Amino acid sequence: MRISRFAAIAALIVAAAGFAMTGARADESAAISDTALQATVAGAWRTPANVERDTWRKPAQALTFWGLKPGMTILELSPGGGWWTEILAPYARLTKGRYIATAADLNNPELSQAARDARAQFAQRFSDQAIYGQIQLVNFGAKSSTLGEPNSVDFVLNGRNIHNWMAGGILDRVMAHSFAVLKPGGMLAIEEHRNAPETVQDPKAPTGYVTEAFVIAAAERAGFKLDARSDLYANPKDDRDHPFGVWTLAPVKRTAPQGQPADPAFDRAPYDAVGESDRMILRFVKPR
Repeated sequence: MRISRFAAIAALIVAAAGFAMTGARADESAAISDTALQATVAGAWRTPANVERDTWRKPAQALTFWGLKPGMTILELSPGGGWWTEILAPYARLTKGRYIATAADLNNPELSQAARDARAQFAQRFSDQAIYGQIQLVNFGAKSSTLGEPNSVDFVLNGRNIHNWMAGGILDRVMAHSFAVLKPGGMLAIEEHRNAPETVQDPKAPTGYVTEAFVIAAAERAGFKLDARSDLYANPKDDRDHPFGVWTLAPVKRTAPQGQPADPAFDRAPYDAVGESDRMILRFVKPR
């Protein structure tokens, strides 16, 4: 049963959570002992469509694996529609931490009006401080030079953005900025569509899939150390052979090339049977 807004806000009973793994696959059976995390995952403010995806994204288990703990300063990179924001911002509020999200770079004179509007809409959506606390937005884009003060963040989350940064040619820069903003000992949490390990990775990731080896190499170039990896999001049904890349699968469910009208004759049945993509979950640490 989902917890009401006020019950969740009252549920400030917190226990530290996390694993101590070093580069190996983690044990997914470890108990989730963080009551505040359980409360925010069950929060009544969450969008019903987002809650329906919990079967695939397992937010409490994933955040526990990544090492999220009460009172952390959390930075979410490119939060998009706010799937993780609905959980992380209330969690930060409940545990007296801080939630920061990257948003369209207002210092970029070439920024489109659509990007400005999207930033404003995100800020408005998460403006209820009784639920989300005081959310901070930091400029991020092709011309931004920092993600914040050096050594100021405990936890950086990147939810399925690696392929976008590869396509834009900014992956190494984002990794370097993430390393700089994290405190020594801080965590970089990565969720990404997983390519087959034997694949020769296209550096532009046109299908949306990326090999674990490619992501690990990019993080290590920035100075990170791989701390653990998990198969929590493994989906053996995903053969990655889809006409419109990973976007053929849920939740996007594309039926035609990007920019073209949806094709009502497209047979979605085999792709809907797959569910969401096979994904990697990696945890990196900034060495002390």
